[in-house]
Amino acid sequence: MENFILIFICLAAGMGLQRISLFADNAPQTLNLYVIWVALPALILRQVPTLSFSTDLFILLLMPWLMVVLGAVLVFVASRLFCWSREVTAVLLLTVPLGNTSFLGIPMIEAFWGAEMVSYGIIYDQFGSFLALSTYGSFVLALYSEQERQGAGEILKKVLMFPPFIALIVALVFAKHLQQPALAGSLSLIASSLVPVVIFAIGLQLKIKLAPGQTIPFCFGLTTKLLIAPFAALFICQLLGLDGPAARIAVFEAGMPPMVTAGAMAMSAGLAPRLTAALVGWGILLSFASLSLLSVFI
Repeated sequence: MENFILIFICLAAGMGLQRISLFADNAPQTLNLYVIWVALPALILRQVPTLSFSTDLFILLLMPWLMVVLGAVLVFVASRLFCWSREVTAVLLLTVPLGNTSFLGIPMIEAFWGAEMVSYGIIYDQFGSFLALSTYGSFVLALYSEQERQGAGEILKKVLMFPPFIALIVALVFAKHLQQPALAGSLSLIASSLVPVVIFAIGLQLKIKLAPGQTIPFCFGLTTKLLIAPFAALFICQLLGLDGPAARIAVFEAGMPPMVTAGAMAMSAGLAPRLTAALVGWGILLSFASLSLLSVFI
């Protein structure tokens, strides 16, 4: 419940302060740069060293990557069909395949399925969404952050120099050292600022009306993320004959709205910020209804 209240407070504060023009026009970009360079690396350095693996939970490891592939393919097809710009395509490539499986996903699992099912959601998030953000997300941002075409070497260099990716490598190499209580506690405090800052930045940019030409990408993005993706996940589980608790949570997590951190990555690069804010902000609000519907089908 605290997570839900925090989301609404930060979103409402951002939207309210947007109306009185208290913050500078570039405030959202500044806040998102803080997320990318400080808060998100801290979260990666804190969480990655604690990961554990169990082979009997393979659907929780496989499903998030299948959703990344499915989302990316659908975005590419729709982009060609509707002739969307590079920045709109980039925003959808970040927000459609990557879901808010941690901050919103974990409390939603507890609310709909009980606390005993939360561990399944953590595995889905940490081994799937979290690693996809650091790898796939870094690649997309490197590929689309500039309008001109870039060579493979330039893209690879941007991925390797992207702060979350660097933090991922450091976390894997120095896992034991990063679990020292004092350091781990400090990283946790820094990481805890990520979601409030991102949601507040989204509120500063969230508009009731979208920019011209963004209505179709907006509707496509949320329809794909909240409805098509989870029901595709449900079909995959039925096809594989999976109907246990792990499979149910995998389907439920596949229906989470766009990841706030993926939105922050897009906005930090100046990629269609109004569309990004709308996808993340309205996605969170609409997910309360879509997840209720999904839980009935599961």
